[in-house]
Formats: sequence, structure tokens, C-alpha cells
Amino acid sequence: MPGRQRHVHRVSLPRVDRFSRRARPIHRAQAKRAVKRAALRDCGRRCVYCGFGLEWEHATLDHVWPVAHGGTGDPGNLVSACGRCNRLKGDLLPYEFFARFPWAGINFLQFARTVNRALKRSARRAVSLACAAAA
Repeated sequence: MPGRQRHVHRVSLPRVDRFSRRARPIHRAQAKRAVKRAALRDCGRRCVYCGFGLEWEHATLDHVWPVAHGGTGDPGNLVSACGRCNRLKGDLLPYEFFARFPWAGINFLQFARTVNRALKRSARRAVSLACAAAA
């Protein structure tokens, strides 16, 4: 009909406050602190290799499967470690490290609770082989 006007529906979008926590992007440093906090919590605030208690300042993040060998920064690949153990491991693959230092593998099996199952299986295998070779 020529005399009728079309009715326009207005859609109201949710208003995002500029100062809201959701609107702000997470910065890289904040994300790294959150990952470190989660790794410390998941490992019982201990170094997964030597078993000593860790404070925030002395804790480091270690990639169980090193980035140099294709490891990722996923939470299933990150654990908390003291600086000494992290340097001792370096870019060794888990089975190489646990074959050299079976004590680290035993502690790893006890304290690394949220690590990928495949990494735990390979650690268990490397520790049992190292202990069998030492006996």
C-alpha cells in the first residue's frame, strides 16, 4: 500500500563499558603470570624435578617437550621448576633427561599432575629403563 510507512525494528546492542574487565585485552605479561601461577598450583608449589618447594620469585616455567624440538606452550607441556633443574634439563628430550637423572623422573612422576599422558608414559618408561640399567 502506498500510504503505509514501513516499521523499522531497532536492535539494541549490548553496551561495552570502556573500563570493564572484559573489554580490556590481556597483555602478554599478564598471561604469562597466569600460566606461571597455574603451573605452580598444579605442581604443588614444588620443582617437578628435584622436589624442593618453590616461591614465586625462584620458580621458572619449563617446557617438558622443549620448544627447540617442536614443543608448544600448552598447559599440558608446562611445569614449574627451579632455575638449577631447568638449566640442567636445557633442551634435552624428557626420556634423555630422565635416563641421565632417574631421580628427576621419579619426582616428575610424583609432582607433575597435569602433564599430558603421553609425556608421563614416556617418563615412566625412561625411569624404569634407567633404574634397570643401574641395577
